[in-house]
Amino acid sequence: MLRTVGMKVGGTIPDVPKAILLGVPHTSNWDLILAMGMKYALGLDYKWMMKSEAFFFPFGGMFKAMGGIPVDRKAAKDVVGQMGDWFDANEKAWIGITPEGTRSKVGVYKKGYLRIAYATGVPVFVVGVDSVTKTLVFDRFMDLTGDIDVDNDQIRNFVRNHYTGLKPDKS
Repeated sequence: MLRTVGMKVGGTIPDVPKAILLGVPHTSNWDLILAMGMKYALGLDYKWMMKSEAFFFPFGGMFKAMGGIPVDRKAAKDVVGQMGDWFDANEKAWIGITPEGTRSKVGVYKKGYLRIAYATGVPVFVVGVDSVTKTLVFDRFMDLTGDIDVDNDQIRNFVRNHYTGLKPDKS
């Protein structure tokens, strides 16, 4: 599937049992298709979060089969708590998150991925979309300081300086 759309995979896949994979930048509906292509081409077992409202018939079953985890943003237990329970329940657990929270251009990432990382102790790993070289790059773990604003800015700036999404005007 990746070859069909002219994409390839690069970098080094992390060798850890648990990780938060940041799929960045998220600029197109095609990002999910590329992520699924990468997942199946490499035989990776990772899940991804999506708002529970998107899991309606006939897509809900398909999204779950593809690794989607519906997140109830209005539940009594917040998303961080839901994901903390999910990480605790799984010996091996990788979750893909798009920190923009939208396909539109954003100046600042949403911080939920960092709240999850801080609460669970799970490392954050960047998987970047490089539309110039048509590569999905397993790049690096990000060093976190524990200061949510500093960490969020550092990661956003790293992505901005190294990656251009499928729709560059939205990167």
